[in-house]
Amino acid sequence: MSHTLTEENIKKLQEELEYRMTVKRAEIAREKLIAAEHGDRSENAEYKEACERYTANDNRIQELLNIISTAIVVDGSSQDKSVLGINSRARIRFVDDDDETVITLVTTMDIDPAKMRISIESDLGKALTGKKAGAVVEVDAPSGKYPVEILEIL
Repeated sequence: MSHTLTEENIKKLQEELEYRMTVKRAEIAREKLIAAEHGDRSENAEYKEACERYTANDNRIQELLNIISTAIVVDGSSQDKSVLGINSRARIRFVDDDDETVITLVTTMDIDPAKMRISIESDLGKALTGKKAGAVVEVDAPSGKYPVEILEIL
């Protein structure tokens, strides 16, 4: 599965990858070595924990490599401002309950539901992306479909 990310998101992921491959991996390797000196590895909780941390770190490294290599990189600064896209802000209305709110469409790395920073890969985000002010879209969510009106793009 590919993720839609910005150049800034990719840079953050690459920084985390570099840290995990160098600093973090070396720290855990030292912990394993120290723990191994405490005796029988089959009954050594410190050693087992260090091994689990090493595996978890390697799993995250693989996940980061996969995300970076399959990412769809978008440039939010060069998009058409008359349609919703990455980093767009809009005032929307949930038609069924007449509730209005301001949302910002962001990448999965930048979501913050409390601040209405909604992923463009979410059901709502997918329905809104590429649409203009005045459009009424149908959001196909797991709990059912519901209409949302785009009142204005901010």
